[in-house]
Amino acid sequence: MDVKQLQQWLNDHGASPKLVIDGQGGALTRAAIINVFVNKQATPITPAEVLAIATRLGDTNDRRIRAVASVEAKGSGWFTSGLPKILYERHYFYRLTRGKFGITWYSNSKAGDYTQDKNDNDVIDSWEKLAYAACKDPDAAFQSISIGKFQVMGVHYKMLGYSHPIEMLWAARNSELTHYEMLAGYIKSFGLQMAFLKLSSTPKDCIPFASGYNGPKYADYDYHIELAKALK
Repeated sequence: MDVKQLQQWLNDHGASPKLVIDGQGGALTRAAIINVFVNKQATPITPAEVLAIATRLGDTNDRRIRAVASVEAKGSGWFTSGLPKILYERHYFYRLTRGKFGITWYSNSKAGDYTQDKNDNDVIDSWEKLAYAACKDPDAAFQSISIGKFQVMGVHYKMLGYSHPIEMLWAARNSELTHYEMLAGYIKSFGLQMAFLKLSSTPKDCIPFASGYNGPKYADYDYHIELAKALK
């Protein structure tokens, strides 16, 4: 996807005013990237759908999937603005573009600068960074965000069945079920299904999943202990 194709995609998904397809990626395109994804009426997941996700992972009840959700997801999958939760990872963009755009607030060889609204303009900084980056390289930009309730990276879009990371973000915009489907897809794709099924109220049993899902620093945040507590 280039910038012209991004502008056409935004027009097709409700950009207002309609964008001129010029490939320039200016202020109107950046605003459209943010405004198109606002959804304050996203469909919440139902208990039956939660159970269906658990069943897809080989479980017989929803206790484990709910425990994972309570520990790994902090609240809603949307900001109060109606935008789906994302976290922009500038080092991903830098790596995916091979440093083409140098060191900027949206491109850096080092991770960091995880601010909320540094310039006090009532727009989440991760969304602003995404909008600027997408007007430079849409493919890299949408791969450089973690998406939704469970913060699954856009770079994994193919293994989760999406044609492009922008479609992954769009799906997350529309329903909470999608967030759980991404979680289940991630668990399966990264070989964590057996670790998931071993989750119990014993912290030791939760270590394989906690370490696999959160990385080697899982113990610094007591993820295995919190998972065990959630299953008591």
